[in-house]
Amino acid sequence: MSKKLFYFLAGPVFTAGVLVGSLLSLPARAGKDGSLGPLRSQVVTWDRAPSQVGPWGEMRRYFQGETYNTTSLLAAVAVIKPGESLHPAHRHAEEEFLMITEGSGKWHLDGKEFAAGKGDVLYVAPWVMHGVVNTGSAPLTFFVVRYNGKGIKPPAAPPGDHGK
Repeated sequence: MSKKLFYFLAGPVFTAGVLVGSLLSLPARAGKDGSLGPLRSQVVTWDRAPSQVGPWGEMRRYFQGETYNTTSLLAAVAVIKPGESLHPAHRHAEEEFLMITEGSGKWHLDGKEFAAGKGDVLYVAPWVMHGVVNTGSAPLTFFVVRYNGKGIKPPAAPPGDHGK
């Protein structure tokens, strides 16, 4: 290949490589966040999941946005320090599942408190007050999936405080 042809092709090939590499490094978001269409099938590693760190610990957001059957999906893992919570008990329009994968704590669900331990799963209907606090001596890790279903209008917000 001549040098002239090489330099002619090198610019577009380099630009395409940078573009593809940039797209592959984007976090897995879709829908209302401004990206195009529903989430695509993929694996997101711990290192690629965007991290939010606070005095309470760390949360990694693996997927956020629209899927084929849901709107406003969130799939994340939180690691909560002993004696802390991600936020106070709260409520929102989305349905939510939380699963404790490590540690122990206390669930708050609709005005009642329950022991929380490894393997426990909490389901929360729209607008039900809920939360979890790490009452153990080691980090508490939970996996959360929060969403609204497409074609199903969430119930109207009830009056009163929503927590947080």
